[in-house]
Amino acid sequence: MSHDDDRIEPLGGETVWEGSQFSVRIERFRHGDGEEVEREVVRRMDAAAIVAYDDTHVWLVRQPREALGRATLELPAGKLDVDGESPLQTAQRELVEEIGREAEDWQEVRAYYPSSGYSDELVHIFAATRLRAVDVEPDPGERIEIVPWPLADIDAALAETDDAKTVIGLQWLRAMLA
Repeated sequence: MSHDDDRIEPLGGETVWEGSQFSVRIERFRHGDGEEVEREVVRRMDAAAIVAYDDTHVWLVRQPREALGRATLELPAGKLDVDGESPLQTAQRELVEEIGREAEDWQEVRAYYPSSGYSDELVHIFAATRLRAVDVEPDPGERIEIVPWPLADIDAALAETDDAKTVIGLQWLRAMLA
């Protein structure tokens, strides 16, 4: 297949379910070779995640993930759910909200689609350094445990998590520190 055939033209569709986190649509597309297909597509707002680290720790969180029936070890993260807020601004806000830290230096690590076979969600990962603690009232609706993980033991954090953004972010950090 040539790259000329990579074109995908949206032909329209309908929303069959809409919730607070995402919507499900039945959409039609035309491929570059003329074939038309129908797909179920999950439309979800993008997210930002933060690899926040200092000289001794990477700052992680443990929080319940009801869909999995257990808590997971993760990077601090959140949805781009504030109108007009950029991915970096979301990352900066979420760092304060989730672990009570601000960062002086920010670096974009990468963005990726966690489930490109059916969803348009894009996750932006940033590195945050030169951290300082700030006073913040915890959100009463969130059940977040702050986990300062020793930088010297990133492999153990990788072994403990199965969250995609966290695996990607920690592998990036491990390579940066090597």
